[in-house]
Amino acid sequence: MRGTKGKLMFVESTTRQSEFTTHLIDRRAPYTMWRGASAVPPRGFLPDRSGTTEWPVWDTTAHLIVTSPERLVDAQDLVTDQVAAIEGACNQVSSASEVRALQRAHGQPVQVNPLLADLVAVSVRAAQLSDGDVDPISDRALRGQDREPSRTPPDWRSIRRDGREITVPDGALLDLSATARARAADLCAWLIYKRFKVGVLLGIGGDIATAGDAPAGGWRTLIQDDPGGPSIPVRLPFTALATSSAVSRAWRGGGRPLHYALCPGTSRSAGPMWRSVSVSAFRCTHARTLSTAALVRGHTAPDWLRDFGVSARLVATDGEVVTVGRWPTEETG
Repeated sequence: MRGTKGKLMFVESTTRQSEFTTHLIDRRAPYTMWRGASAVPPRGFLPDRSGTTEWPVWDTTAHLIVTSPERLVDAQDLVTDQVAAIEGACNQVSSASEVRALQRAHGQPVQVNPLLADLVAVSVRAAQLSDGDVDPISDRALRGQDREPSRTPPDWRSIRRDGREITVPDGALLDLSATARARAADLCAWLIYKRFKVGVLLGIGGDIATAGDAPAGGWRTLIQDDPGGPSIPVRLPFTALATSSAVSRAWRGGGRPLHYALCPGTSRSAGPMWRSVSVSAFRCTHARTLSTAALVRGHTAPDWLRDFGVSARLVATDGEVVTVGRWPTEETG
């Protein structure tokens, strides 16, 4: 997955690439975006006799832990195959991808493969759950550097699904970046468990999913909520975790400084309240949707997350930490 053909549609960034840029949005955008990162924890955090490995995936790093080391190579091969299939379906750059075929259909229905049908369904559910904060319709752009971005039709409600038959508005290019990576983590972790009967933790950047029997004391991993910031040891309250981070910078509009962050897959601007949001839930796609949407909900985010019964850690721009639900009070050691 190197070179132009391998350039994935995902517009998130990592510790090696913190600047958020995309051909779909004006590059004068006054924000940087960072989707968080996770890493293989120190040996003391790992299950006995576990196998672990890391390798580059898309624009980030995947880390994989299985409780039976003899299954590690097979498990990694499964992840690699699934990642390739998702890229073939979702790559916004490649003219051979299925999302580009949907765009070329000019508003007519297209029969897609089951994988893309699943990814579209996940993205639409995320849009419903977040009241449109996480939206797979990517035909939005900033309109003038002196104004905040605003939603322009069409949006996720314009997508039509009938089994594997998908219809998108004429000219719309689906951007599944807000949910597809988390769905990959969920899907691969489950497949590894079902096929090899092992406990598994799979992290793809800031998206972490687990399946099978957890080690004694539960799964532990590291998260990083700010580019260049420290890695934080955390014991997962539930079986999945996602971290979203918005680092906004000042720009000038109308002769005065403006501050806001714009999350990938959403057209809402956010005041500079939360530097990062980590959410733990039973599925990574659920955690990713909530963590992304929470960034733009300001002071209402903690109560909004509590209503979903998840655990979360919100870091304000001044460094204050707010926790929700069963988030562990001890995050070190």
